[in-house]
Amino acid sequence: MARGYWVAFADISDPEGYKAYIAENAKAFRKYGGRFLTRGGKYEAPEGKPRSRTVVIEFPTYTAALECYRSPEYAKALALREGKSVMDLSIVEGYEGPQPTNQ
Repeated sequence: MARGYWVAFADISDPEGYKAYIAENAKAFRKYGGRFLTRGGKYEAPEGKPRSRTVVIEFPTYTAALECYRSPEYAKALALREGKSVMDLSIVEGYEGPQPTNQ
């Protein structure tokens, strides 16, 4: 079964207020098996106009990724994020097909 991923691009306007969102979202991520693959850090943007922060969270399944976003635990975190950041978020299913090195 394919893993699920949250791919988010965010600009944080209130770093101090955003800390409450981080503390609260951990509850949902823990419950649904979320694991950070990237959480900010250095980046280059050779194409497009990304936001200042890139986050990728891996979940055991695509269904778990969707359920986490729709959960009451994440809804509580999301309310804490309002007015403190702007985010573009996609929830995607992992790819399990052939890779260039396998062809």
